[in-house]
Amino acid sequence: MTAKQWFQSPKGYVAMTLTAYLVIASLGSHSAAGIMNGLFAVAAALVVDYLCSWAEKRKRIVLDGAVITGLIISLVLSSTASWLILSATTVMAVLSKHLLVNKKKPVLNPAALGLLLAIPLFHAGQSWWGAFGDLPVWTILFLLIGGYMITNRVQKYPQIFAFFAVFFLLLLVMGLLHIGDASDALRPPFINATLFFGFFMLTDPPTSPAKVKDQIVFGIVTAVTGAVVYAIFGGLTYLFIGLLAGNMYHWLNARLPLQVSKKNQAGVPGQ
Repeated sequence: MTAKQWFQSPKGYVAMTLTAYLVIASLGSHSAAGIMNGLFAVAAALVVDYLCSWAEKRKRIVLDGAVITGLIISLVLSSTASWLILSATTVMAVLSKHLLVNKKKPVLNPAALGLLLAIPLFHAGQSWWGAFGDLPVWTILFLLIGGYMITNRVQKYPQIFAFFAVFFLLLLVMGLLHIGDASDALRPPFINATLFFGFFMLTDPPTSPAKVKDQIVFGIVTAVTGAVVYAIFGGLTYLFIGLLAGNMYHWLNARLPLQVSKKNQAGVPGQ
């Protein structure tokens, strides 16, 4: 793949957009700490991904997924997070991509799993600063523009619309019934986190379905699970747990036809 082809690929789009967010959010915060964390996370992700790929004796080692994982983790964790927490979270995320696999594809979203594990293990602060939660409200436009570009490139409109529609509808109902702190989820930085999550984590091609029907169910499963977890526990884990539930649905849904096919073949004489 040439440099031009990579920049026009879905992963190229995502990497460039996340890099732009890293720069914009750092300029808005008047600090280079976020950029340094981004560079460190990407470097850690590249090293671990390369070593794992080498150990697996892969003929072709492609590391652009590691770049995206590192960028997402650096944009979600606090820009003041220590390099130890940042590196440990990144290592867990990248390792999961190699250990939890099905047909050489990760079962769970690496960044979501790494960030979720970082909460109980390291008490990691997750500010979603790269989603512009600390900047003026109008900066949400950056999320919408970048999100549209990515969604269009990976063709995940049904998935995105299903997730946002169901999730925000459930929050509205929860707010009307005074369940949890639903109103907070519709204000910055929570709304920023939800938009960033939907556009850049939910749409991950390797861990989400391609068919329209499956995309819709995937989005609904993620939204319902996330909303229920938010209503019960609050915090920011609900997004990650929702996505991992969607990933499990996608994995089980992919295995079911295979198992049915094997049973049918076993029942046919001469097979």
